Amino acid sequence: MAKLDVLPLTAERWDDFAALFGKQGACYGCWCSYFRLAPKLRKANSSLDNKAHMHARVLAGPPPGLLGYVDGEAVSWMQIGPRADVPQFNNSGRVSAPLEDASVDDDSVWAISCFFTKSAMRGQGLSHAMVAAGVAHARENGARLLEACPMDQAKQAKSVGLFVGSTRVFEKAGFAQVASRKPGRPLMRFEL
Repeated sequence: MAKLDVLPLTAERWDDFAALFGKQGACYGCWCSYFRLAPKLRKANSSLDNKAHMHARVLAGPPPGLLGYVDGEAVSWMQIGPRADVPQFNNSGRVSAPLEDASVDDDSVWAISCFFTKSAMRGQGLSHAMVAAGVAHARENGARLLEACPMDQAKQAKSVGLFVGSTRVFEKAGFAQVASRKPGRPLMRFEL
């Protein structure tokens, strides 16, 4: 694995984020809005609308996630922060919905909700380094719990469908399963 430098996505790093996501905005124009916007709005939005939404969020701060750099180029992204920052991650009908002891109103309950890695860099273990950096970032910013809702398997190891992360990556990082609402999609937790 290449040496990965991981930094928070701040306004000064927006151009790096935009370059990583490319003209389409990663994942079919999502711009990491999947857990931020209601489905009806996401469906109505264009890629440019989603980009503007994410840009405004980055400008407003605090950083909504982390960028991973190899040789000065942003090659990986992980959305991480308080659960309240990703409202669609918390819907009661989702496999990622919070448990009673991890209220969305508690700013110390954080979530890792999305990943994106440059296609040429996938399959090299960068998500392991991103999760490790995410644990440190959450701890430094007062989180007491860090949760994720990854998937056990994808059709391909380099699948864009792994935007929620791989269960194996979270297990190796020390996360434990705390709920299973759908086969292959555990809710996992790391206590900080």
